[in-house]
Amino acid sequence: MLRTTPGSCLCGAVKFEISGNFDAFFLCHCTRCRKGSGSAHGANLFASGATIAWLAGEADISSFRLTGTRHARSFCRTCGSALPGVQMGGALLVVPAGSLDGPLDIRPTAHICCDSRANWDADLADIPHLAGLPG
Repeated sequence: MLRTTPGSCLCGAVKFEISGNFDAFFLCHCTRCRKGSGSAHGANLFASGATIAWLAGEADISSFRLTGTRHARSFCRTCGSALPGVQMGGALLVVPAGSLDGPLDIRPTAHICCDSRANWDADLADIPHLAGLPG
């Protein structure tokens, strides 16, 4: 049975569906992914055999590719949410994990580019975990 995974942007303008399985799930700590995510790492799923169907808002998507690199990202023009993109001449679908709606059946494969990890992103297990916003 072909697996389908729905996704969308924050404002709901862009909706999509991934058909197929993910090959890998990397948490990338390179400076480019940190800049693009505004966080400690990028969290991206990779699929060489999956396809994407844009259900709504494909015209609302912008893309950026850093000249001289393979680094590229797609995002909603309205809310800025990270969105899937096809790379390597159509051979690879890269899907930001946070753009998916619902649970995943794949856990992260590895932390990568850890030599570029932010100095504040270490030994975080002892930081308090709150169920909601701080009160």
